[in-house]
Amino acid sequence: MTNKQALLNEIRLGDLLLKNRVVMAPLTRSRADNAENAPTDLIAEYYAQRASAGLIITEGSQISRRAVGYINTPGIHSQAQVEGWKKVTHGVHERGGKIFLQLWHVGRMSHPDFHNGELPLSASALNPNSQSYTPKGFKDTVAPKAMTRDEIKETIADYGRSAANAMAAGMDGVEIHASNGYLLHQFFSRTSNIRTDDYGGSIENRARILFEVIEEVKKHVAENRIGVRLNPSLHGVFGMTLDEETIPTFDFIVKRLNDYKLSYLHLSEPFTDVTEVPGAEPHIARRYRPMYKGTLMINSGFDQEKGNRVIKDGHADLVAFGKLFISNPDLVERFAQNAPINPWDDQTFYTPGPKGYTNYPLLG
Repeated sequence: MTNKQALLNEIRLGDLLLKNRVVMAPLTRSRADNAENAPTDLIAEYYAQRASAGLIITEGSQISRRAVGYINTPGIHSQAQVEGWKKVTHGVHERGGKIFLQLWHVGRMSHPDFHNGELPLSASALNPNSQSYTPKGFKDTVAPKAMTRDEIKETIADYGRSAANAMAAGMDGVEIHASNGYLLHQFFSRTSNIRTDDYGGSIENRARILFEVIEEVKKHVAENRIGVRLNPSLHGVFGMTLDEETIPTFDFIVKRLNDYKLSYLHLSEPFTDVTEVPGAEPHIARRYRPMYKGTLMINSGFDQEKGNRVIKDGHADLVAFGKLFISNPDLVERFAQNAPINPWDDQTFYTPGPKGYTNYPLLG
């Protein structure tokens, strides 16, 4: 049956049938406040509350100890973390939901405080000149260590092991986080990658690591259960800036992704106003919808009206909502009833406990 709201129509992702096109975006919430950085009962409750989403994408989960860059974020590289995520998937599935785990490596956005004084890893030894939220509070970032070829290969293997762990935890699939100025994105950009080997220089070389990660993840997860997230016009955030090769690089990546039968491609509209920035693309969905032949998900700044419109206009198949899902666990039901939306409290996005996390009111 076709619903008058495009967001509420079913959609098939490979062999998965989603009950609607309202996706819960990956949202760092910093509630894994235990020595293992494992998901807790509170985290399981949070995701279960939001299981009416067509698809939940978890907060970024670090693929190794070297991948961490924020306090109290959950990982997917230890058995304790797998056991924690099992509680999450059980709660979501019990309520009829679908959930993918986002595989995350922050690269140079980390800090030596997370690594016993060792430098974080990145494509090149270029400081993003940003800040890292460490166990000792906000600290200025440092110049990272340029990864050796062995470290690149080991990190690619970490993506594969973590993908296997995600599936062992009962996830329906995984999303490869190649976005928002984190490790894989750091390889793509000339502002963060000045390598001279086969992971630097040309567009093809700078994009190489993503396709090697996909090939590794494919060994453990069916292609149609793998999503990829990109942010082509990220500018002035996390030390990333646009140049004349940025959009051609993402054009190359998106076209190459057509070689895979992925679950979806997850794109972000610009986080900042880039209309006057040379080399920027201010209309991401519009640009990449004709270029990408698979299922396209879009996010950043959408509300109910804009979400319905972008699908109806044919520029995307799914819409991911972030802050709206923080304050509205029953966002789908609110859309269906055109009900009022709870405002979010940004003071509690990253604080411990249930306040601003699991205590937002449901529809009466």
